Amino acid sequence: MAKASTLSIEGIRKTILRGEWSPGERLQPTTLAIQFETSTTVIRESLTRLAGEGLVMIRPNRGFFVTELDLRELADITELRCVTEALAARLSIERGTLAWEADLIAAHHTLAQTARRRPEDPDHVNDEWSKAHREFHLKLLEACDCAPMVRLSSNLADSTELYRRWAAPSSAASGRNVEREHELLLEAALNRNADDLARLLREHYEATVKVVIEAGLADAATTSV
Repeated sequence: MAKASTLSIEGIRKTILRGEWSPGERLQPTTLAIQFETSTTVIRESLTRLAGEGLVMIRPNRGFFVTELDLRELADITELRCVTEALAARLSIERGTLAWEADLIAAHHTLAQTARRRPEDPDHVNDEWSKAHREFHLKLLEACDCAPMVRLSSNLADSTELYRRWAAPSSAASGRNVEREHELLLEAALNRNADDLARLLREHYEATVKVVIEAGLADAATTSV
């Protein structure tokens, strides 16, 4: 049961983060049980766990739904992420070893060498790039040696990932120089400049909010803001 639950949680999480379901779309446990080859009990448990991560909504007497787009919530999540990661980044710079620097460089190299868009579907983000992107950002904070802070940052990253995925097809997203933003983050970390790193992280995350707004997703979120 534990293994089945883990597999279904990861499968549903990946499907949501890939943007395969629309914001607010209903998630039917019976349908998901067939898709992930498990029981409805395991699926319900998985959806409840994912609700705790902010990826799924539970509506009393109605069921489970993909979380809806909410720009005010995105702004709040972004601010919390900026504040949390500013502290985590400062601690990483203070505590990070040469081995951490080497791992960070390697993580950035993987990210830089991975195509950002799916070759077969340029309107959507490449899963391998998303994985490398996540690992680079986590590596920036890893040396802080504070597990609760890293977990919080990871959960906040999942929440903002949804918005980035939904905005991916827009010209606002494709016109952004994300590669240069990551280069600057790496340089600040290697230079051990905590103030620059905190500032660049804020600019990086706030740029995502700007892309979501410029992509026209603000109109879709009007009823939930």
